[in-house]
Parts: sequence; C-alpha cells; structure tokens
Amino acid sequence: MAVDSPTEEHARWIAQVQEEALEPDLPICDAHHHLWLDTGHTGWPYTLPDLLADTGTGHNVVRTVFLECHAEYRPDGPEHLRSVGEVEFVAEQAQLSANSGQAEIAAIMGHADVSLGDAVEEVLAAHEDAGCGLFRGVRYITAQDAHPPLAMGHTIKMDNPDYLAGVRKVGALGYTYDAFVYHPQLHELAAVARACPDTPIVIDHLGGFLGTGPYKGKREEIFEFWKGAMKALADVPNTYLKLGGIGMPMFGFRWDKQERPPTSEELAEPWAEPVQYVIEQFRPERCMFESNFPVDKRGAGYVVLWNAFKRIASSYSAEEKRDLFHNTAARAYRIEQIKG
Repeated sequence: MAVDSPTEEHARWIAQVQEEALEPDLPICDAHHHLWLDTGHTGWPYTLPDLLADTGTGHNVVRTVFLECHAEYRPDGPEHLRSVGEVEFVAEQAQLSANSGQAEIAAIMGHADVSLGDAVEEVLAAHEDAGCGLFRGVRYITAQDAHPPLAMGHTIKMDNPDYLAGVRKVGALGYTYDAFVYHPQLHELAAVARACPDTPIVIDHLGGFLGTGPYKGKREEIFEFWKGAMKALADVPNTYLKLGGIGMPMFGFRWDKQERPPTSEELAEPWAEPVQYVIEQFRPERCMFESNFPVDKRGAGYVVLWNAFKRIASSYSAEEKRDLFHNTAARAYRIEQIKG
C-alpha cells in the first residue's frame, strides 16, 4: 500500500476548509513569499507552479515579492557571493511568471551579509547583475533567542559598527533592507532604524510576536511590551511593517496540529487587535499584508489566509485598502502602484 508524501497529506488537510475569496477584485501584491526546489523550511518543495496555483485560487493577486530563503545558492565560489545563485534562480522564475498571465514576481529580495560593512557593495552589485532588473534589496536575519527551537544561524549583533555600516550601504545604493527579529529585539531594531535613516527598513512578520517556549501563556504581557516597541519603530519614518506570519507555530497558535485547519474567522479573531493596533501606529501607507507562503501554509490555505486579512481590514477605506494590499509593498520595493 502506497504511503502519501508529506505534500499530499498536507494538501488533503488544507482542503478540508474551503472558502470563496472575499472582495475578489481587490488588487493584491503578496509582499512576502518564498520558492525552493528541495524540502525547504516546510518539508516539501514550493515551486513556481505551486505559487501560481495558490495565487490563482480566487484572490486578485497581480504581483508578488520574493524573499530570500537560502534556496539554490551557488555550490562553490567565494562564500559571500554564493547567495547570488538564489537571485539568478528567482529571476528565471520571475520571467516565467511574467509570461504566465498570472501573478508576476515583480521584486526579488536576496541575502547579503551586511556585517561586511561597506564591502557588501560587491554582493549588492552581483545581485543587481543577476536580478534582470528585479533586485530590490536584501534581508539579513538577526532573530535570536536563547530558547533552542527559536535559534537561527549565527549573526552579528545589531549594534555592531560593521553591521550598521552595511545597512547604511544598502540604503545609500538605493536598496531596501528587510529585517526579521523576535519581539524582545524590537527596541534594538528601532535603534538600527534611527542610526540608518536613509535606508528603507521593512520589518517582517509583525515584528516577531512570539508565543511559544518561554513565551507560551504570556500573550497579554507580551502584547503590552510589543505595543510599546512597535510604536517606537513606527516613530522612525524610514520603517515599513509586514502584516503576516500568523500561521507560523512560533507565534503560538498551532493551527497545524488541529484536526481541521482554521477558517478565516478563526485566523482573524486573535490577530485583529494586534494588526489593527500597528496599522494605527504605522498608518496604511507603511503597512503591507504578506502571505509568507509556503511557511504559513502549514497553518492555513491561501484563500483562507487572505480572507482573514480582508476581515481584519474590513473597516478601512478603499484608498487605505489599496495601500495595505498593494501600494505600500509597491512603494517599499519600487513596483508600479495601482491608481484609484
């Protein structure tokens, strides 16, 4: 008897909850997704056909932004330039997406070790050459925590002068910097944003609002700390915020362990207050929704996830929704905006 692959098993689980897309004409730029040919961070591949299958399920996803995920690196050559392989790979996929008549990968965010300081310029130039006009900047993950399951690869401290010089160089060359930290590090990130005023800084995944390990069962306490830290970040004008990541287990809701996946109402209920709070602080013109697929696909389907976002944003005006769902991402990543 054949045993289902993890991909098939998960697809069956996701398929238990089906919804029609809310506001199906609202243009969306999915501000954060990944691609990989191996098992990646989920245990199954996520290729361009997989992405287009998700973006084509009912919502009006017209553009997307690829975020680095250590996929398809060059197998040899100088260590600091191996990440250029990922940009080369995604640039090829982006051309295919442009020819598909479906959602188009319109921006590529690669990886560079910004702790190289000013010398990171060599990596950025290589990414630019590889990106076929779509390279928009880099992400260098600094999320760190003493709880082992939350550990990331070794990274430099955010107050290190070389790190700050690298982040400044990203902005000086006209690029965007994506930052992924955990909520206890948000004040450190605010200091980075103040120290690098000419670099657009996009904060990923709601600022890493943790709810697992030592943070489990402390949601209200963490919420109060997080609100103050997010306000401090919002007060720095070169920051943007991504509204998403709510399907990741580290956020404290183990949707992936349920017998059935959540509905959009169930996803929206615990996240409406935090998301609406940060939209008030950053304003819609500096906030963008993200799928974080396929990572968040562990917890919910694509239609359900964007329905949850639309439920959370239901009270905003048409212009504000254009920002939240498309135009803020377009500004942050230099993509064509949607006119009202």
